[in-house]
Amino acid sequence: MNRLGSWLDKLAQSFALRPARTVDPVELTGGRGAYRPKVLLRPVNPVFIWVSLAAAFLLNLLPWGRLLLVPDFLALALVFWNVHQPRRVGIGAAFVFGLLMDVHSGALFGEHALAYTLLSYGAISLHRRILWFPLGAQALYVGPLLLLAQFASLAVRLWVGGSFPGWSYLLESVIGAALWPVASYILLAPQRRSIERDETRPI
Repeated sequence: MNRLGSWLDKLAQSFALRPARTVDPVELTGGRGAYRPKVLLRPVNPVFIWVSLAAAFLLNLLPWGRLLLVPDFLALALVFWNVHQPRRVGIGAAFVFGLLMDVHSGALFGEHALAYTLLSYGAISLHRRILWFPLGAQALYVGPLLLLAQFASLAVRLWVGGSFPGWSYLLESVIGAALWPVASYILLAPQRRSIERDETRPI
């Protein structure tokens, strides 16, 4: 994962998506500044985390058919909370949701569970590195993680004799990575502080 993270760092910098410079952490991190959002966030409500995951799961249950432009909403939500709240949403939650997706889709039992487990492991391993970058560069990390989960699911499907769905199958991960800024804005909305300023408040 460290090698993958280093390669993605170079890719993000080649697209001129370097993290914003700050004053204080530069000396502490070997000359590299961290991206700091301009808005202070409230502590996350655990109920909201699980409600959002359940909503993403229900979106996956909708009869989308074989539409190519529909991403895996549950995978995207799992990556988001693994990155932002790795202590609350871990690999165990990803495994359970994967089993539920297997039951719904009628796939080989454990196919989605394996894919979501690998997805969560990668997101948790890279979560500190991902949060150093603005949303545009974060999508460059999320895309390969979603592709990894898709390849794992596809490998299991081919191993049991399934047919290859075609390269358009990978568009699901590309669309998911493109929706990362939108998903981040929606899921962080309840944590944003109000715009009203209180002059008696120290922050």
